[in-house]
Amino acid sequence: MTLTLMKRALALGAALLITGILVGGGSAYWYAARKEAAREQVAAAAAQQASATPTNMANMPGMDMSGNSSDQAAQMQNMAPGTVILDPATQQKIGVTYATVRRAHMQRTINTVGLVQMDDEKISRVHVKVAGWISKVDLDSIGKLVKKGQPLFTLYSPDLVSTEEEYLIARKGQEYLSRTPYTDVSSGADSLLSATRDRLRLWDISDAQIHNLDSSGKAQRDMTLYSPIDGFVMTRNAFEQTYVTPETDLYDIADLSTIWVYVDIFEYEAPFVHVGQSAQMQLTYEPGKTWRGKVTYVYPTLDPKTRTIKVRLEFPNPGYELKPDMYADVRLNVDYGMNTLVPSEAVLNSGTRQVAFVAKPNGYFEPREIKIGDQFDGQTIVLAGLQPGEKIVASGNFLIDSESRLGAAMQQMMASMPGMDMGKKQ
Repeated sequence: MTLTLMKRALALGAALLITGILVGGGSAYWYAARKEAAREQVAAAAAQQASATPTNMANMPGMDMSGNSSDQAAQMQNMAPGTVILDPATQQKIGVTYATVRRAHMQRTINTVGLVQMDDEKISRVHVKVAGWISKVDLDSIGKLVKKGQPLFTLYSPDLVSTEEEYLIARKGQEYLSRTPYTDVSSGADSLLSATRDRLRLWDISDAQIHNLDSSGKAQRDMTLYSPIDGFVMTRNAFEQTYVTPETDLYDIADLSTIWVYVDIFEYEAPFVHVGQSAQMQLTYEPGKTWRGKVTYVYPTLDPKTRTIKVRLEFPNPGYELKPDMYADVRLNVDYGMNTLVPSEAVLNSGTRQVAFVAKPNGYFEPREIKIGDQFDGQTIVLAGLQPGEKIVASGNFLIDSESRLGAAMQQMMASMPGMDMGKKQ
């Protein structure tokens, strides 16, 4: 019994030993196999990444990583950072069009609305120089056209009559004393006559009226006052049997042979408007007819509410067709002279820098930083960065710009990575 139990125990131990050996050997084999498979996967991933890098980078804009053209790589190295290469098919897809930088004489037109007004320098306000009563009114209509020297009204003034009598007395005294051998006496008579004549002139008595006074030898009770200019009667305060003084504004007569037109321009337009600049004007109810004038004054202040500056223009008005308080369409011509021009859509303006893409042979597009001036009528003045005759991108430049920025960023990134030489075969 004991022997049998011992044999069974030995058999069980041998079986367990054999099983342990088999299990341990299988585990070691499985572990080694898994380790080798992991190594192969890592190597494959590394190889795939290494092989994929040139392919993906070759698709980057402006980058040629395939190394299949050493001439192209050398050409890229000689061009500005951000240069983009696009084949004709791609250019057609993104709608690339071209324009040529040109040199031309440029003029700009500022359009505004004008208000017609009287020329303040050609308004005559009629006053009397001596107090009296108006005995007769010759001009009694507002708006009437009068000529220089046309009678306005007749005035009776006691002071004026007294001065006329003094003048006649001085006249007779001068005639009598001029024959005396005493020079002091004759010169005194001449001085008295001259003083009374000057007083009459200061009271707006004309030389013709003084001559009539000399001829008649009798003081005139009423004196007629005449229009000082050609013009239209704007206001009238002269009425018969009215007592008037030098402070009384009797007539306002305006010469409308030239008129003023006031316009408002925006503050950004002020640098382009100056005295002597030409201007054209049209009326909406007279299409096709143009009046030509010039700028006579630019006001020194700015309206803070409208942000505009007032400008005064002067226009000839020989036929009196232009009347005060009319509205008119006004054009101011700004002459820029000869300038380098490009289409405004060809300029990418970020606010801090302006860029245009210059089209090079073989599908190369080079970004060029430029300096621009004024923009108008779809054209932009280029102050620096481009030369007349260069071919630039006129449309589609936004997509090219994004490609250029990405390509430039990748070039900088790859240049900063050790061991990366993008111009040679890997």
